[in-house]
Amino acid sequence: MRFSTKSRYALRLMEELARRGPETCVSIKEISESQGISLKYLEQIVTPLARAGLVSSERGSHGGYRLTRAPEDYTAGDIIRAIEGPTVPVPCMEDETNQCPRCDSCCTLRFWKGLDTVMNQYLDSVTLADFMKDCGQSDVLGKCQKK
Repeated sequence: MRFSTKSRYALRLMEELARRGPETCVSIKEISESQGISLKYLEQIVTPLARAGLVSSERGSHGGYRLTRAPEDYTAGDIIRAIEGPTVPVPCMEDETNQCPRCDSCCTLRFWKGLDTVMNQYLDSVTLADFMKDCGQSDVLGKCQKK
């Protein structure tokens, strides 16, 4: 399973807002420049984050975006779900009641439910505050190797 570039960039955008502090409004242009992400692409990303209430905006010369709560109160799951929607591994699990006609006889459903549980537990265990700690480490760039 892969998450989209929008999710990756949303996490980076949110971490940058967290690092700047709750009282600081940051323009999309500033984030675009510091993160090396297209301004137009960031505009597409910040809209669902604002719609989900994860960021708020202020207009004017000192306007921009800021977090609506403390960094430790945001999980990676909150942010990714705002961008991607449900993070279920298979389409038949998107609704609360499984609509698949093979649901009662599916030999793989337990596997998919288990994967969904583990994945969501992990997504909801990592906070923006954790990202901020990780970015404070001097060897972060050395951690980019695939394990």
